[in-house]
Amino acid sequence: MTKFNKYVSAVFLAVTLASAVGCSSTSQREGTGQYIDDSVITAKVKAAIFDDAMTKATEINVETYKGVVQLSGFVITQSAANRAVELAAGVSGVKSVKNDMRLK
Repeated sequence: MTKFNKYVSAVFLAVTLASAVGCSSTSQREGTGQYIDDSVITAKVKAAIFDDAMTKATEINVETYKGVVQLSGFVITQSAANRAVELAAGVSGVKSVKNDMRLK
């Protein structure tokens, strides 16, 4: 192998490693793949809450970070809040659910 080929190989390897590390998640930041996974979880939780007769008409906001779903907003009854938490926990990929909902 010539010096030029070794140099090109080393640069290619360094760029590849830097790219892989740059897209991975850390304890403070989400990686691209984690962000997409969280977006899918959020959409599934919102759909489950909207499709349910007890929680359909409520004002529930859903946010997901690294598989942890946070429910916030307003509900009419405590049973509606409990049902929303139950629905969110039943979605695949959800690690835990934080209930920050308030009664109207």
